[in-house]
Amino acid sequence: MRAASREAYASAAEKLDAIARGDRADALLTIGDELLAVAGLLGREPRLRRALADPARSGADRAQLLDDVVGDSLSADTREVLGVVAAGRWSSAHEMLDGVELLGIDGLLASAERAGDLGEVEDELFRFGQVVDGSPELAAVLGDLTVDAVQRDSLVDSLLEGKAKPVTIRLAHLAVAGFGGRTLIGSLTRLVELSAERRQMQVAYVTVARPLSDSEEQELGERLGRMYGRQMSVKVSVEPSVLGGARVQVGSDLYDGTISRRLAIARQVLTSG
Repeated sequence: MRAASREAYASAAEKLDAIARGDRADALLTIGDELLAVAGLLGREPRLRRALADPARSGADRAQLLDDVVGDSLSADTREVLGVVAAGRWSSAHEMLDGVELLGIDGLLASAERAGDLGEVEDELFRFGQVVDGSPELAAVLGDLTVDAVQRDSLVDSLLEGKAKPVTIRLAHLAVAGFGGRTLIGSLTRLVELSAERRQMQVAYVTVARPLSDSEEQELGERLGRMYGRQMSVKVSVEPSVLGGARVQVGSDLYDGTISRRLAIARQVLTSG
């Protein structure tokens, strides 16, 4: 987001956080669902989206317009948050849409946090991404936006109902819809990272040839935490093809100490000689 949009989003996020801290925190799940529904509406209605981001209209006028369109169907808490959204100055209509969608995610994650489930939601989203990534057939169906949305949502429910937290399932549906124009795996990765950020942690993606023990995973997390100066959430993927060692990615930083990588370098040196 550009500067104006970041400021508008921060104001709406502050309003949402105030609700999360107050005695209305039990409404967070509803707020998250409703904000995502409004984001869906804005995605389908470009004229409304442009009108709500039009700098020539006053903030009060934009807020009233949005309330006239969706107000009666929403909770008072959601209307408060949307009032701040509509009154804000957004750099573009698209960034306003992204902001509403992100606020919906914030609401769902805040709900999981209040329930003590946020870490579990983060892990479930990561494991779901692994399941999808490990099945080309499943990835082809869930990641194909030309496939009927109801069919894809039903498939998500069949995979996760009774096995994952309600917030996880809601966010998995959002990932399948490709929030923010991302791919399915890109959406799941971003949701994992947003979950970790809410816990004030950074994600370290670790690829190894065999599963790590709890103590090994903890030690690795502590070492990375000292390197980056913050707590790390370690997400481990097992790929026998790496043969040994580990590949670690933290943000844009990649450390590849796998045996397969060393062999590839050795082959390159030998063939170039």
